[in-house]
Amino acid sequence: MSSPTLAAPAAQPRKAALAAWIGSALEYYDFFIYGTAAALVFNKVFFPAENPATGTLLALATFGVGYVARPVGAVILGHIGDRFGRKRVLIWTLLLMGLSTMAIGCLPSYAQAGTVAPVLLVACRLLQGLSAAGEQAGANSMSLEHAPEGRRAFFTSFTLGGTQAGFIIATAVFLPIAALPEPALLSWGWRVPFLASVVVVAFGLVIRRSLHETPVFETEVADGASAAKPDVPLVVLFRDHWRGVVRVVFASTVASVSTLFSVWALSFAVNTVELPRTAMLWVGVLANVVALAAIPLLAALADRVGRKPVFIAGALGSGLLLAGYLWAISTGSLVAVFVTGIALSGVVYSAANGVWPSFYAEMFPTRVRLSGMAIGTQIGFAIGGFSPTIAAAVAGPGVSGWVPVAVLGGGLCVVSALAAATARETFRVPTRELGRTSRTTGAGAARAATV
Repeated sequence: MSSPTLAAPAAQPRKAALAAWIGSALEYYDFFIYGTAAALVFNKVFFPAENPATGTLLALATFGVGYVARPVGAVILGHIGDRFGRKRVLIWTLLLMGLSTMAIGCLPSYAQAGTVAPVLLVACRLLQGLSAAGEQAGANSMSLEHAPEGRRAFFTSFTLGGTQAGFIIATAVFLPIAALPEPALLSWGWRVPFLASVVVVAFGLVIRRSLHETPVFETEVADGASAAKPDVPLVVLFRDHWRGVVRVVFASTVASVSTLFSVWALSFAVNTVELPRTAMLWVGVLANVVALAAIPLLAALADRVGRKPVFIAGALGSGLLLAGYLWAISTGSLVAVFVTGIALSGVVYSAANGVWPSFYAEMFPTRVRLSGMAIGTQIGFAIGGFSPTIAAAVAGPGVSGWVPVAVLGGGLCVVSALAAATARETFRVPTRELGRTSRTTGAGAARAATV
């Protein structure tokens, strides 16, 4: 017999959403400063080459390396989160991200240490990827399981709102750094945002240590403790819910829009079209300020009309607007760049970005939710993580070289929309019933009660 659902303190839904917002903002500050540095300075600090394009390609590849570690981190952290609790994962991801980011700020340059320098950089980037693998899945699970019925998309959207805030903070920190004379920027200036991660660790730990575990997870733990031989979450996931994992993998390819916008398009604008660095950084800041308001509003819409229509519209619209944004950069018109950039990243992409935390999480039951979401998203995000590298390889020469990149991004958005279209609509399904399959509701329900 299942134990009764444990009551949560009345303030926990708001507290969980706030903790997810702040924690994600602090953690993704660390993650995004790497992308900015990879686009602007790492090609000269760690990968000097006779051909500047080669150095840029190598620097952008290290951005993608962080995504290689994500599937591994998703398996490890997903199992811990589903077996021992969401709170434990959120504390460990914060510590790992903060410490690895501070280490990057202490690394020697290629001129100082030769090939040892880029090797150490890649090692730190791998640790960042391990951390990020469990961050959003853990925060989303915590927020969704604390959220009141009928408002799950709204409350889980705060995780992505925090991610956008992290992008804003990271870019804002780089604005004065990017304005430094090049010798100062390349010698010590780029290190400042990385070393500032000590603040991330301190504030994040205070916030996350005060959270309670979710009632539905504690109920699952109680049910599992009463079972003679409780199933391992990963076994249950791949036995009963592998279709959900595959669906999330392909739906998550929409994340390529974010990395192409924030990394490849920035490098294209500054290094090829020669638009001002600070102006392009401001595009990202303003777009994400708009996204801070758009994400919860579009998530609230998904609570009323469903996850699928909002997500699919955001994915397809992002593919179209990405082409418009890259074209605007190629023209050199800053007005066109700002208008299309804010429309793309601030509004249209926010439709998919604000809905996926609830959409993906609701494909899985409590017992495997963190694992299913973490593994599925991190494989899909790995494609997005390497999109800037692929874009740098397929882009044509000169200012018209953006066309193959637009086709790449648009194609991935179509894949995402098609995967979402195959999903079950879940916005009216009670939290306790999410992710139930015929296997868990039929004759095998007794054995699968802990799922």
